[in-house]
Amino acid sequence: MTAEEIRNLVIAGLPGAEVTVGGDGYHIDLTVVADVFDGLSRLKRQQTVYATLAEPIRSGALHAVNIRALTVAESRAGGRG
Repeated sequence: MTAEEIRNLVIAGLPGAEVTVGGDGYHIDLTVVADVFDGLSRLKRQQTVYATLAEPIRSGALHAVNIRALTVAESRAGGRG
């Protein structure tokens, strides 16, 4: 799976999110910045992002995903969150 395909899946599930994709196409590092994360725990944020990638994870197209999910305010404050 390409970085652009992954990015598009996350954005389709979380409209308005800013998504940065790194990694090798099999092991992925994602940074997702979205207002939807306001008030959510770290676990709920990750579950929200994982839900957008459920099919490629289930099929094995994605094996390992490392997620950093931030609110817009946290992103502006230097990524603490």
